[in-house]
Amino acid sequence: MDFRLTEEQSQIAQMVRDFALSEIKPHLAEWDEAQHFPVDTFKRAGELGMLGVTIPEEYGGAGLSYVDYVNVVEELAVVDSGFALSVAAHNSLGTGHIYLAGNEEQKKKWLPKLTSGEWIGAWGLTEPGSGSDASGMNTVAVKDGSEWVLNGTKNFITNGPVADVVVLFAMGGPDARAISTFLVPTDTPGLKLGPPDDKLGIRGAPSSQIFLEDCTVPADALLGQPGQGFKIAMRTLDGGRIGIGAQAVGIARAAFEDATHYALQRKTFGHPIAEHQAIQFKLADMSTEIDAARLLVWRAAVKKDAGLRHTTESSMAKLFASEVANRAAKEAVQVFGGYGYLTDFPVERHFRDAKITEIYEGTSEIQRLVIASALLKD
Repeated sequence: MDFRLTEEQSQIAQMVRDFALSEIKPHLAEWDEAQHFPVDTFKRAGELGMLGVTIPEEYGGAGLSYVDYVNVVEELAVVDSGFALSVAAHNSLGTGHIYLAGNEEQKKKWLPKLTSGEWIGAWGLTEPGSGSDASGMNTVAVKDGSEWVLNGTKNFITNGPVADVVVLFAMGGPDARAISTFLVPTDTPGLKLGPPDDKLGIRGAPSSQIFLEDCTVPADALLGQPGQGFKIAMRTLDGGRIGIGAQAVGIARAAFEDATHYALQRKTFGHPIAEHQAIQFKLADMSTEIDAARLLVWRAAVKKDAGLRHTTESSMAKLFASEVANRAAKEAVQVFGGYGYLTDFPVERHFRDAKITEIYEGTSEIQRLVIASALLKD
């Protein structure tokens, strides 16, 4: 075991950190208030290799490891977890799914545009009536000659309002309840994007509904074999959950760093509050849990890089890191006291941003079911 990053990995993390501090942080409060998604900044991230981190160079990607990918997400999330989410959804879900399930022609056609940032990708699994129970979706795909006709509604689709192409799931294949996957440009007739969701947190990551009304796509829009979509979706989510774990670590780290800095500056009874044991214990617990969460994320990423099954490890990383993020954000607000409740200070945003990590890409309850199922089988 070697817990040290290589020199190259450290340089990549520093590059992402510098990018986030120079191109995102100066505008963060404004973007959060306006729920603004900085398309130009996102495309700039693509130019730096952040939108195809693990995709091989032959398809325009950076050809790096999943450990590199989670470090990219963490560093972005320390500054803006919303931007980090958009990058993560584009990488591990949209682009990653095409690389995992697409044929050679589809990879060569779509991946270079996505990895460069020329196009923005999204992934559409969740529906108004099917979240954790993804197999209960109502969107259908009907074969019509050589084409497929899609009808249904997708919900909470990250990057939806700005996406150029969406990986969509629908019932249709060998039998009516089999799930198939389709690659659909958002300018396809019959596909309509809903208005951006008005969210509590991660307000810089746009999401929306997607409506499909007799949306007709050609045969080559099918990703993988008919009826194999659910299986591929679960494999995609295994990787996606590692990224959400990294995002959660970034949020927790931001809360901890802000709380530590404030505790060293704020004085009560003639001393910085960092000298009070009550505050020291909070900071000690936050730092310890952040390190533990990061190690779980790295372990899952290492197993994925090695081509080993990592479903349980991904769920453990996502579960623990998301709950650490919420505890760290809550304690950071407490360290700031009344100021922590004001939008003038950053910890209230960390508090708002942290909650969603316990919900999307599988709630904490779902993660516990996944982990328990694996334990009982073993």
